[in-house]
Amino acid sequence: MPNSLQHFFYASAMSGIVISSTSQKPRYFFHTSKISAAATSYLKSRNRAFPFLPLSGCKFELGWKRNRPFSWECKRSFEICALSSNSQGNNWVRVQPEKDENFREEDMFVVVNFYHFVFIEDPQEEVSKHLSFMQGRNIHGRIYLNEQGINAQYSGPAKDALAYAKWVKEDHRFAGVLVQISPVSNGHAFPRLRLRYKPSLVQLEGGISHLPLLEPSIRAIPLTPSQWRNRLEALNKVNDCSNGDLNGNCILLDVRNGYEWDVGHFQGAPRPDVDCFRSTSFGLSDSMVSESDPLAAIDKEKTDVLMYCTGGIRCDVYSAILRGRGFKRLYTLMGGISHYLKSEGSAGWVGNLFVFDARLALPPPVFKPEVKTEASKTQAFLDNSFAKCYICGSKVSELRHRNCANLDCNLLFLCCMACVNQSRGCCCLKCTSAARLRPVLPGHQRYQKWHHYREVELERR
Repeated sequence: MPNSLQHFFYASAMSGIVISSTSQKPRYFFHTSKISAAATSYLKSRNRAFPFLPLSGCKFELGWKRNRPFSWECKRSFEICALSSNSQGNNWVRVQPEKDENFREEDMFVVVNFYHFVFIEDPQEEVSKHLSFMQGRNIHGRIYLNEQGINAQYSGPAKDALAYAKWVKEDHRFAGVLVQISPVSNGHAFPRLRLRYKPSLVQLEGGISHLPLLEPSIRAIPLTPSQWRNRLEALNKVNDCSNGDLNGNCILLDVRNGYEWDVGHFQGAPRPDVDCFRSTSFGLSDSMVSESDPLAAIDKEKTDVLMYCTGGIRCDVYSAILRGRGFKRLYTLMGGISHYLKSEGSAGWVGNLFVFDARLALPPPVFKPEVKTEASKTQAFLDNSFAKCYICGSKVSELRHRNCANLDCNLLFLCCMACVNQSRGCCCLKCTSAARLRPVLPGHQRYQKWHHYREVELERR
């Protein structure tokens, strides 16, 4: 198990508390403002000065759900060691777990992401080899292979998830794969395993099989997270000095969807006017002027285009398209946002990170719990002033999307809690009278299949 792997457990006994640890020295942190009333009452009974004084020696038990055979909920005891405050005045309780002989880190669930462009002579045979390796392993997710390489996002117990990644990298064709690992709290982040041949590793209008993706020189020049941070700080410094005007020699391009930007983005990046990556058309219009295209009317030979996306693959694909359209100075963020947050923390980043699995949105501390840089200590991920409720337009307190309760709409949108309650979880008044209306879900739950709600409705009748 790699030392850099971070585990997070979301305790069901205490609403909203995040517990973090590393494989070397387990350290668990609880934000006191997130502790439920019942837990707070219990802790106060052990030390009346809570939360202003250390509660050394105080012991309590937490429970969290885990999706593994024959064990749906586990409990573990913790002992409070100390309590400290950060520069923002927030109180954190540091605790350590008591020894549990039945607890194994390899059973904890993680999400793994990687992709690699490489020629595969017989992708169907490659799919069969990967399916054979999966036999007996508890892995769910999307793993696609074709003549241009592999694109994988999957979840599973650490022992299975990491074993597959290791097996892939043992093949000399995939030796250079950047494997990214993130935590998942409630079992699988994907409903099932889909491992198959797919004509396009990324869905884009017209397909991507015709693009020369196997030639690195055609794709944008990758920047390491530290290089990206330096370029980003220099760009924002120039923009600040010019009263907010964009630097004519450099463009920051978010190669994602608008709803992803709504959850979080790099400072200074304009919101992409795109609802689906498939229809992205930045820099492809013949018109010299377009309000929705940040690449319109720029000098293709002299302007630096800094592209970023979640994991990097969309940027690699789209940069090949832009190269064919005459753009010369193209740069991408190596490993995407997730790699940056793990390496540099939240410096220059505002909000959370949207992900295409059951978690939907992840705060930067998930990737880098212990931030050491001064810039990251600003906790930019708490700044949600840019995020608006889809229904009323007011600021939202939680940077996390929800699906419309109307199954036949299923729109993914941000919403304040007042509108959630008033509109019964729907995105508009019309959807509230839909025939297939699901119940309002509390917290971070995800909707189940329709038959589950249909059967519940029949039982009520």
